[in-house]
Amino acid sequence: MKKIILAFDSFKGSLSSEKLSQAATEAIISEIPDCNVIALPIADGGEGTTVSISSALKAHEVVCHVSNPIMKPIVVPYAITKDGKTAIMEMAAASGLPLLSKNYRNPLKTTTYGTGQLIADAISKGCTTIILGIGGSATNDGAIGLLSALGVKFYDTDGKELAPIGENLLKINDFDATALVKIKQKVKFIVACDVNNPLYGENGAAYIYAPQKGASKEDVIILDAGLKNYAEVIARKLGKDISNEHGAGAAGGMGGGLLAFLDAELKSGIDTILDIVDFDEQLQECDLVITGEGKIDAQTGMGKALGGILSRSERKNVPVVVVAGAVDGVKNLNEQGFTSLFSIQPAPVTLEKAMDSNFAYNNIKNEISQIVRLIKRFEK
Repeated sequence: MKKIILAFDSFKGSLSSEKLSQAATEAIISEIPDCNVIALPIADGGEGTTVSISSALKAHEVVCHVSNPIMKPIVVPYAITKDGKTAIMEMAAASGLPLLSKNYRNPLKTTTYGTGQLIADAISKGCTTIILGIGGSATNDGAIGLLSALGVKFYDTDGKELAPIGENLLKINDFDATALVKIKQKVKFIVACDVNNPLYGENGAAYIYAPQKGASKEDVIILDAGLKNYAEVIARKLGKDISNEHGAGAAGGMGGGLLAFLDAELKSGIDTILDIVDFDEQLQECDLVITGEGKIDAQTGMGKALGGILSRSERKNVPVVVVAGAVDGVKNLNEQGFTSLFSIQPAPVTLEKAMDSNFAYNNIKNEISQIVRLIKRFEK
């Protein structure tokens, strides 16, 4: 084994992808001192995306004062590359569900305005490319909050300007997007997302995701109708039909709004990151890829982080071993193409114990050490 790639997503609530890679590297080097271990932090567009991309691009962190989903002030980090041209950010940092207690989770009232403030700040600093991960939102506003922060104004049938919140999508009759003309001339938007839902309908943003964000059945009907109205106004004003575009329903319609108003490029979150870290190039002369996340099941290979890693590794005929906190659906995952799968738990333990960072760190080291020892034995 001369070259091993480590491509861990985080064990959320326990260990970051960097810490996982550190533990795995220590285990590998202890068994194969001359092995070339390449650590590539991975995420799928949601939590951890900024850290993963920033690490790959050697970007530095900046902080920005923005509004949370209910317009309360917060301080949010994002990153800018060394050349000052590319900003990397997550909407979850400014407009994410974990920012709100359950009492305040209501996608009729929440907004993506804070994410737009992040973008405006990056543009003011001279950035000409924005890489935005759009997982984990608390919103269903079709990006009107974000767009409002960039200067777009939305109006009802009486010409009254609307607050950029989810329930007002249904009231939109017109908009003024002239503020975006100069922005679109100078700035490219790359949006990392891991869902392909249409904007509205039974598989759209409201019906599939709004209940997780606090919406009642009645709220879902209002939000879905709002997204449909929004799409119709966009079609009338801009000549663009975004209703069935793949990913238009991502993050409460954020994908659709960014497609329509900013000509954004929507990409799979994992593909965005794998391209940035030159994963395909790194696979050259690679003997093994080790990946993992906190919990894996039969859905793991279906388009998310590990599935993207598997797909690219298979093209180069590189085996993929998965190490996780919990493993379910092993037979199905083997059939998908994963070479082997391992849980790091040494014995039945409480969830609290399993997620303890020191406990998990040592378990990762022990498990990968055993995997490498087995491989060494069969190489002789």
